[in-house]
Amino acid sequence: MMATQAQAQEAVVPADAPVAAHATDATHADPTAATHATTQAPGGEHGSGVFPPFDPATFPSQLLWLAITFGALYLLMSKIALPRIGGILENRKAIMDADLAAADASRQKTDAAIAAYEAALAAAKAKAQGIANESREAMQADLAAKRSAVEADLSAKVTAAEARIMATKTEALTHVDEIATETAQTVVSQLVGDVSADSVRAAVAKAKE
Repeated sequence: MMATQAQAQEAVVPADAPVAAHATDATHADPTAATHATTQAPGGEHGSGVFPPFDPATFPSQLLWLAITFGALYLLMSKIALPRIGGILENRKAIMDADLAAADASRQKTDAAIAAYEAALAAAKAKAQGIANESREAMQADLAAKRSAVEADLSAKVTAAEARIMATKTEALTHVDEIATETAQTVVSQLVGDVSADSVRAAVAKAKE
């Protein structure tokens, strides 16, 4: 270890006997001097004071590792990640297509149900309108028949009443002469005394002429 440090110091420091002796004495005098010399020796040989990624001397190895990393990442993405993502997207697309197809089928069923309901409602309205028309026509016919029957009955009763009135009038007219004769005979008998019925009847007939 001590020999190696001495050789490093000899390689860095020019061959100057007094200075080498002083360095050797200082090394033996200060135990930490060898440590400082050891840590400074590699820096003096290899260190350039530039951040390693920006060091032009490391560009070839960096490019090599970049290519290896990119290739590995490309293989990983193309063989594992992208197929899985594609499968997930295809699965989601299939699920969405199935959901859209189910929604479209439900919409078509709903439209068909609405159309059937509207058709049934229109048929029910038409049937109800037909029943209402039939009922109204039947009621009108019944009312017309009853009115005709009532009018015929009233007409028959009026005719019968008129016939009875005419018969009564005719019968009354047939008794007018007798009533007039009896009335005249009664009046004349009270005025002048008893008068024969024939003479009174003759006088009434003459008065009617």
